[in-house]
Amino acid sequence: MRKLNVLVAGSTGYIGLQLIKHLSVHPKINIKYLCGNSSVGKKISLYDKTLGKYKLPIITKFNKNHLNNVDIVFTALPNGQAQILSNLLKPNNLLIDLSADFRISNHLIYKKFYHLSHKSKRNISNSIYLLPELNKENLSKYKIISCPGCYPTSLLIPLIPLLKSKIINQKNIIIDSKSGYSGAGRSVHKKHKKNNLYESISSYGVGFHRHNSEINQEFQKISKNIFYNFTPHLTPMFRGILSTIYLELPKGKSAKNILMLLKKEFKKEKFIKFAKFNKPISTNDVINTNNCLLSVCETRYKNKVILFSAIDNLIKGGAGQAVQNMNMYFGFKENTGLK
Repeated sequence: MRKLNVLVAGSTGYIGLQLIKHLSVHPKINIKYLCGNSSVGKKISLYDKTLGKYKLPIITKFNKNHLNNVDIVFTALPNGQAQILSNLLKPNNLLIDLSADFRISNHLIYKKFYHLSHKSKRNISNSIYLLPELNKENLSKYKIISCPGCYPTSLLIPLIPLLKSKIINQKNIIIDSKSGYSGAGRSVHKKHKKNNLYESISSYGVGFHRHNSEINQEFQKISKNIFYNFTPHLTPMFRGILSTIYLELPKGKSAKNILMLLKKEFKKEKFIKFAKFNKPISTNDVINTNNCLLSVCETRYKNKVILFSAIDNLIKGGAGQAVQNMNMYFGFKENTGLK
């Protein structure tokens, strides 16, 4: 099989740079175009010196004629931009989007949470929200792959199997997630210039964070009677997410039952790892990997369990998952370019 030609739009952001690192070592991929705006004419190595060892194109401004020469378009752009680009796609193009543009199947809910009118409603039906460990359906009928957000990735992987099996109380789920500031993009430094970003931790989006729209959507596919509280926090570390999930068990179930069910569910998945029972975990355990590390811990109450989920927000919560989705779509080994 020939190498697939790729265009990366939004190549100089944290996610874009991480994506280029994976694509540069992927044996089935040729990076044809790197696109940006203020970075046009520059080398990508100016934004990440480690990319200097690869033969990569100079950054150019996106042109719709580029689409004639590529198989895959990766978009790591601000919300709303991938929708515009999707209207220009050629029949031979696959769009893999890392923004929220096609994550929500109802355009009215998208507008409610993102305060943008959807610019490509007709393409919503051509897209699939793809969390690879949980979705194994036929992908060939879709021309747009929407990659989940970083927080939902850390939560949905462990919670969806538990909710489907009804092994936990669905009406009392508490989720406390802490993320490195890279998850907010390069603009975070300007937004938090006066807020001591590098030495403090702060909660935000309390009760109404945008990712609630994704979590609601996926939960409601199981039941409309799932109730949860999700609170994200921004921390002074650069990358990583640690989600602490507080669960209540029905009578007769234990923390070990939770662990056994999750291990059975994910026994064939290369990127789902498990800590020993009752062992706390750290983001350090997953940094620079495409892994999701899960840990199940007992509490002093028999009917309560604490479930930890750790990922690298730039890889499993972003670029790595996008490459994993591409591998699934084309039938490559899922860990190609991700080892």
